[in-house]
Amino acid sequence: MSKKIIVDVRLLSRGGSSGIEEYTTNLIDSLLKVSSDEEYLLFYNGVNKVSLPACWLENKRVRIVSKKIPNKLLDLSSRLFKIPKVETLVGKADLVFSPHFNIIGTKLPHVVTFHDLSFLHHPDFFSTRHRVWHWLQGYRETARRAAQCIAVSEFTKSDLQDFLGIPSEKITVIYSGIHSSFRVLKKDSIDLLKFKETNKLNKPFILYLGTLEPRKNIPALIRAFDLLKSNPSFKDFELVLAGRVGWLSKELLREARMARNVESIRFFGSPKSDERALLYNASEIFVYPSFFEGFGFQPLEAQACGVPVISSNRTSLPEILGESARLINPWSIEEIHESLVEIITNRNVRDKLVSAGLENIKRFSWESTAKKTIKTYNQVVEI
Repeated sequence: MSKKIIVDVRLLSRGGSSGIEEYTTNLIDSLLKVSSDEEYLLFYNGVNKVSLPACWLENKRVRIVSKKIPNKLLDLSSRLFKIPKVETLVGKADLVFSPHFNIIGTKLPHVVTFHDLSFLHHPDFFSTRHRVWHWLQGYRETARRAAQCIAVSEFTKSDLQDFLGIPSEKITVIYSGIHSSFRVLKKDSIDLLKFKETNKLNKPFILYLGTLEPRKNIPALIRAFDLLKSNPSFKDFELVLAGRVGWLSKELLREARMARNVESIRFFGSPKSDERALLYNASEIFVYPSFFEGFGFQPLEAQACGVPVISSNRTSLPEILGESARLINPWSIEEIHESLVEIITNRNVRDKLVSAGLENIKRFSWESTAKKTIKTYNQVVEI
């Protein structure tokens, strides 16, 4: 007898491309490929929603349950009044899975994925509105009532234990995967050359890709870039900052305007999904000086594209990257600068980082993530 699993996919309704949304999309894709024993009831709620992937809509093992209740109202009612239960809205099932701790109440066994607890470490990185939103989700109660919590890294697991008091045996660490679209392209690839020409990326550039928000520590990268450009040997280099502008981003924008080499700093915006691998491949170095990550997709995506990576040595990043990247103290502008100079000027160092990065990404596949997630379902609900 197959299991019926409710999956809360409300976070996909806006069509964004954050790490959690990518996790949800890629995991469901892979869950549908690696097993034929589960039926998935996708709870898709919201007043205005983008379309879900066509392959889900056409899959006989998928049933979309679409509602038009304002999600803020639904979250508030669930938090304060414990109604409605998700199974009341969706139908009979054996298990509820939420790819994020934003889950409405249920009497069914449920599995929930925690990506990070950055809002507890650094509340100053978040606006008042976002702090209220985190409270509204009832993350503590969700973690404690869950039959099993999935943590995307050992670091996040330790946070669940230390901050929320969740016992070790109730937490399963399952690494996320890297999509196969992130791969090394030939430098003379027609698609790559066309992309560089269209976007006027005709100079060597250092790349950051991610949300432009305080915890990503982009001002430090801008200052390190200014140091790099003070040497005439690097006069042709540009800094490309790609990604959507997030909350509390005024300091970052001010830092960029005040940079000595502001004319060499480009805000690319949020690249389309089919542009991201091209953007990585076009770059010389990827720099990720983030103060806090529960996992860290972007450094791994860059490695999959054959790009040397400079990354912060904080939170989950040393666990995910190991010795395959140049790890730096995110508070040290000089360390970022020195690493940039070394990779640009020392071909041997660059080649070793590229080779180590391509080896490192073999540890992360969505197929493996899906199989381990199904194993977790089976441990919670035996049929």
